Amino acid sequence: MREVSASRFVRATPATVERALTPRSLVEYEGSFTVYEVEDTDEGWLVIAGSRGVELALAFELDDEGLTYEQRGDGPLETLETTITYEPRDQGTSVRMRSRVSAGLPLASLTDRVAAWKRRGELQRALSRLADDVE
Repeated sequence: MREVSASRFVRATPATVERALTPRSLVEYEGSFTVYEVEDTDEGWLVIAGSRGVELALAFELDDEGLTYEQRGDGPLETLETTITYEPRDQGTSVRMRSRVSAGLPLASLTDRVAAWKRRGELQRALSRLADDVE
């Protein structure tokens, strides 16, 4: 299992950032999957997304510090857990995304490294797209 993170300062209030960070928008900001459905459940939201014959379910929860989500059931990775936090800073907001990933394939030292490399790119892309939306 590997952990990756990315952060960015955005020139927008935390309230503006919070409104922009919906389960649907986060998956869309990351850019790897198309959102098919978002279901509001008692525990949070369940996002069904996919691309090129791959489908996955992501379970989202909102807490005092931001959003957390994880892959549920079968999907492209054995483990995918992501936490998004944001806090006010210098008349804007500091946003941080952290993910734990595991490909669940043989040669984990190599396959998990590749999964983490790809995941870091998704996190950076999401932060850039968030900034484009709110600034």
